[in-house]
This record gives sequence, C-alpha cells and structure tokens, in this order.
Amino acid sequence: MPPQRASVESIVARAWMRRGLLARILWPLSLLFRLLVAARRRLYAAGILKTVHLRVPVIVVGNVFVGGTGKTPLTIWLTDELQRAGFVPGVVSRGYGGQQEVPRLVTAVSLPRETGDEPVLIARRTGAPVMVGRDRVAAAQALLAARPDVNILLLDDGLQHYAIGRDIEIVLFDARGGGNGWLLPAGPLREPLSRPRDFTVVNGTQSVDGMPHDAIRMQLAGESVERLIDRSHRMPLRALSGAAHDGDGPRILAAAGIGNPDRFFAMLEAAGLTFTAMPLPDHYDFAQNPFAGAAADIILITEKDAVKCVQIDALKNDARLWVVPVTATIDRALAEKILEKLRGYPIA
Repeated sequence: MPPQRASVESIVARAWMRRGLLARILWPLSLLFRLLVAARRRLYAAGILKTVHLRVPVIVVGNVFVGGTGKTPLTIWLTDELQRAGFVPGVVSRGYGGQQEVPRLVTAVSLPRETGDEPVLIARRTGAPVMVGRDRVAAAQALLAARPDVNILLLDDGLQHYAIGRDIEIVLFDARGGGNGWLLPAGPLREPLSRPRDFTVVNGTQSVDGMPHDAIRMQLAGESVERLIDRSHRMPLRALSGAAHDGDGPRILAAAGIGNPDRFFAMLEAAGLTFTAMPLPDHYDFAQNPFAGAAADIILITEKDAVKCVQIDALKNDARLWVVPVTATIDRALAEKILEKLRGYPIA
C-alpha cells in the first residue's frame, strides 16, 4: 500500500480544485497570504530587497500551482534546445530534499538524498552542468565560477525566488489549471493567476480554463520502457498493451512518486496498458520498499523515481522494475521566441 501521506495529499489536492467547505474556511488566510506575496514583490521592485543580476541571461522555469506540473521535462527540453542553438546552458536548483548548505555540482551519479532527485535526472539526461544549493544566488555564482564557458542559466523552479534577476520567465500549468483560483492555503496558488510572465506553457492536450490565448502546449510521452537493472534492455511501451491483472498477460503495477501521479498513469492508459496504480508522495525516498510483496510481474516507475531506486540494493536488483523515460514535445515556436528574446543580449 502507498504511504499514508499520499492519501492526505490527495484529500488536500481535491479540496483545492473546488471552492468547498474546507477552502472557504481557509479563504480569509489566503487573503493574508495574497497581501504578503504582493508586499514581498513590491519590496524587490523598489530595491529594498536586493536582486542580484548575473553576467549571463537567466531563464526561469516555474509554476504558481503548488506541486508538479512538469517543470523537469520542460527544463530538459529547453536545455536541449539551447544546446542545439549553440549555447552552453547551466541549470541551478535548490534541490528538493537536498542537504546542501553550500553549493554543490551535480553529476549523473550524485546521490539524490544529497542533491535532490530532479537535479540528478537533469544532469543525466542533458549532460549540462547543474548546481544545487539552498541559496540559489550563491549556487548560480558558484556554477558560473566553476564553468566559465556557461553563457546562459536556467533556474529550475525559481519563479518566486526574486533574489536572482531574470530575463525570461516561463510559467507552467497542467490540466488542473489554476484549481479553484485561490491562493494558499485555501487554494493551490503561490501567486495570482494574473501574475505577469513572458510565456505560458500548458502541459496536456485538453482545454484548460483561465489560460491565456497564446499559451503553448506541451505533451509528455513515453515511447519505451527500460529495465532498471540494465537500462540498455528496452522494449516499446506498447508491447505491454493489453496486459491484464490476471490471465495470460503479465500483472503490471505502475508507481509514481511525482507531483501529479495521475498524469503518469493517464499516459500509460493512453498507451493501452492495464495496470494497478500506486501513487506515492512527491520525492518519495524509497527508504521503505513499497514493492515488497507486491503481486506484480512488471513494475513501471518514472525516471525521477529510478534515480533513487538504482542506488538501493533491494530495488536496483529487482528484475520486475522497468523505467518509463518521458520526453516533452513542445511547439518549436517556444524555442524560437526564446532565442529571439536572447538575440542582442551580450552573452558572456
């Protein structure tokens, strides 16, 4: 069974999607939160709180909706696009769950418990230098000092981190849109939906209320599965199509410790798979093995979970575990518009 915390998170998530009793009780607190958010933004705008401007352009990828909307796949896609355009991008992140009081360079073999799972995944998928640290200004400066060839920075999940000056802001939503439209704690928003930004990206194909007319679509797709014990052993995801919980086909369990597990499950369903879903808390550390005793022949996990499972003996040697790499498909117009904004900027 999934950890109990997953059920609590599900209850809160459902409450944030409508203006029900719980949300209405918390609404007065959301007004106070709105005032604090606005005051903090004004303090930075007035220069009372200091914003540090770096020697290279900074692109922020973030969200106003609490939790996962697909920022990591978007950051990976954007890093790849910048590399193809001739830039040398670096990525800065706080590193969820990381223990870094001082900045630390992340590699493909870094320990997620020390640096966070998403930075390790970004480093592994892109080969770009990634720096994590609680103080993101210090992390950005450390990255530029360590890698003088870096000429553009991506700030992963740093939309509200105004201490770093930014040149381009990308705000990402998914099918949940703005939820009930209220700020924390009555709703899921860190800032109002009307918050200015350069680009809006919506993760999903369906129409989402409250999104600007020029929002750009992003779609996540998994084409294959790779065995955790040997990532070179792969097969098409659709090869598992039609497998049932019992009968002749293999019994499949799908687990996801991401911000919105339903998005992963929906992708598998769209590929024709039949499976038992196991939602896990976001950034689940696998200190307790959720698959021990699971009645499954195949267990499908996300890449974000795989970077942790591969470092745990009981999991990395479990032949039932298969990883589903996900790739973002985004209108090329977004890359072209970003490159257009960057033209004329004095690149270091």
